[in-house]
Amino acid sequence: MNFSRQIPNALNDEHRTHMDLLGRVESVFGPRGADDARIGVVRQLRRLIEHEMQRHFDFEERELFPRLVEAGDGDIVGLLHEEHEAMRAVAADLLPRTAAALEGTLDGPGWDALRRDALEMVERQVSHIQKETMALLPRLDDLLDEETDRELAFAYASL
Repeated sequence: MNFSRQIPNALNDEHRTHMDLLGRVESVFGPRGADDARIGVVRQLRRLIEHEMQRHFDFEERELFPRLVEAGDGDIVGLLHEEHEAMRAVAADLLPRTAAALEGTLDGPGWDALRRDALEMVERQVSHIQKETMALLPRLDDLLDEETDRELAFAYASL
């Protein structure tokens, strides 16, 4: 999907990158997953959660959601914010397990919990990205004027 504004395009590009990683997470933690590929994917998932997801959520909540509420789109903003909070809760459980996995100290039950949490994150993220792609990004494309879009794009790129 291509948008006329920079911000929807930037967020959409991130969504596509995240979806690729989430597909790999689902693959390695699914029923036919390969143990030898897990550590690399766990490292990538940890980076996504610690840096990219938090940056993305914070920017949306600080810069975009208030503009959408002001424009009368409070319902979708409320839903997306609730989903952010739910994913942050999953991330809080997932991050210590990813750290233990990367340190080589995760036992069998720990791997089971990591698998469960990783697949829950995949499910939540995929659903959330779909909502943003179908509702949030097109609305932002209509809502943002050229100057605001440019300012927000510079701000987002500097985070």
